[in-house]
Amino acid sequence: MKVKIDTKEKMHVITIDEEKLPANMTVEIEKILLKYLQDPIPNVIVDFKNVNEIELTAAKTLALVQQKFYEENHSMVFCNLKTGLSEFLDKNGLLELLNVTPTESEAWDIVQMEEIEREYL
Repeated sequence: MKVKIDTKEKMHVITIDEEKLPANMTVEIEKILLKYLQDPIPNVIVDFKNVNEIELTAAKTLALVQQKFYEENHSMVFCNLKTGLSEFLDKNGLLELLNVTPTESEAWDIVQMEEIEREYL
């Protein structure tokens, strides 16, 4: 799977450079994302601007991976989902489980707000 990784001060922005995320990429997606739980900068934004289609198994994996991030007190935010992708996730009951923002800038804001919340708790 092709991805572009841009590391910032408090987060990694991972841009998926694939038009489709099939079920057979599930293990690879999980491996790429979970390694950031051990990183000194454990917050991740996953940018879907290039993704047009995702299979249900891959989407469920992303929801589970995001849950692991929040269990470890780290953030994971998905951004730039195209309308068809959002509709697919919503139809399958996954959109409400994912932390999704329309833009990367808004995803940054979410990560920073969650960082502040964790500092106070």
